[in-house]
Amino acid sequence: MNTIFIQFRDPLFGIILFFVIIFVVALFSYWWGRFKAKEDYRHLDKFLRKFRSPPSSLELKKLISSSAVSIDSWLLLANSYSKNGEYDKSIEIYHELLSKKENLTNKKEIMFLLGQTYFKAGFLQRSKSIFLEILKSNPRTPQALRYLLLVYEYLKEYDHALEVLEPLETLGYDTSKDRAYLYCLLTLGDFSLSPEQKADKLIVFYQENKDVTYLIFEYLFKYFPKLAWENLNFSQTSRLCDLFWNLDKDVIDFDIISTDKYLRELFSAKGYLSLEKDSSIFEYDVLIHLHKSSYAKAKINFEYMCGHCKHIFPFSFNRCSNCHTIDSIIPQPLLIKEQHETFDSFL
Repeated sequence: MNTIFIQFRDPLFGIILFFVIIFVVALFSYWWGRFKAKEDYRHLDKFLRKFRSPPSSLELKKLISSSAVSIDSWLLLANSYSKNGEYDKSIEIYHELLSKKENLTNKKEIMFLLGQTYFKAGFLQRSKSIFLEILKSNPRTPQALRYLLLVYEYLKEYDHALEVLEPLETLGYDTSKDRAYLYCLLTLGDFSLSPEQKADKLIVFYQENKDVTYLIFEYLFKYFPKLAWENLNFSQTSRLCDLFWNLDKDVIDFDIISTDKYLRELFSAKGYLSLEKDSSIFEYDVLIHLHKSSYAKAKINFEYMCGHCKHIFPFSFNRCSNCHTIDSIIPQPLLIKEQHETFDSFL
């Protein structure tokens, strides 16, 4: 029996046992670390899963009614949703805030934000109802009047929109451009007028006011180009450059073009004339020199900038959809490579 215990006193056995213990501890630590990492990941994933979707209506109602989060925080969250285009979540928060039983000191503000969000989301009738409700109890609210004006305009209820201008004028706001714009829209949408009568009314209106230039000349160049050339104000030619560029050659008045430097440059760049050897506008200058070298694989496209808020849009507009300014359009020429599409039949 003593011989067995003597063997355990061998130094070599002690060294082997020591390394075995180290190996077992290291192996246990490794697997324990992997197990903990996996558990931590599951816990984190379970935690984040709560935020992947907004709370339900019932959960939202409970959260708002519990007053655990301040109203200002809810308004900030709703505004964030609105800015990201998630209007349904924003609208739900505003509705729940307004449905609280206690009196809200900022009820008018929340109602305005709800109406504004409905407007952005395209629910114009609901937006109109909200703003009318605000004005029923607070008639001197210019922000609500402004949005109500836009709602009527988008619904093409121009007569009602003109009525909204009266209280705005009473509050001291300049509505001359809004009135001019609405009168033009009312004229263009009047089915009792012939196209010729519409053109005559627009020309008279333009000569008296010099407002809404782009809308008026867009209509005239499309249907009555001769009248457009006769009433053209040369100080506005750069603001109508895309209209000139897209004109058919047979409706162009070359005698009028020859009297204006900007138009000579534009139509020389287009290739219809060769009256200018260069241009102060880069895009026109490039095309003029390309025409000289018989290179015809470039053309000009346009994007449209609002002169007030500087937002850029890929399409023309008469009222900026960002800042709602009227007749602030500034076409921007873009030099692009012309592509000729070919359609190959598989038959």
